[in-house]
Amino acid sequence: MLDRCFTWFASRISFVSGQPLAFVIACLTILVWAVTGPVFGFSDTWQLVINTGTTIVTFLMVFLIQNSTNRDAASMQAKLDELLRAVETARPQFIGIEHLGDKQLEEIRAALESEAGGHTDGRAKTPSESVEKLLQRY
Repeated sequence: MLDRCFTWFASRISFVSGQPLAFVIACLTILVWAVTGPVFGFSDTWQLVINTGTTIVTFLMVFLIQNSTNRDAASMQAKLDELLRAVETARPQFIGIEHLGDKQLEEIRAALESEAGGHTDGRAKTPSESVEKLLQRY
């Protein structure tokens, strides 16, 4: 129940905070705060209001952004795993490799680049060489 409520809340906040109107409201808030500076004599309390507000918003947004990123990555991974499962020529051994360590992933990436048409001496093609080969196919 809590997980579902948080997911719904995080999704809504992520969506709303990513809209142009949210940016305009944030800019207007800063503008109002700056204009009221002379009224409050640029006091420590006046400065503390904006510092506290921005700190709280930033702190909470970190968790919401991380939640959104985690969900997006998990859904993308599930879709890729389904493609690996569904395509006959794909290698199902790649399903779940996101759980491997960095060194193992780098070895797999290097092997795939080499397999995709590396140089005869075993080193992988540079990105520009790989793109050029891809463009020649079309």
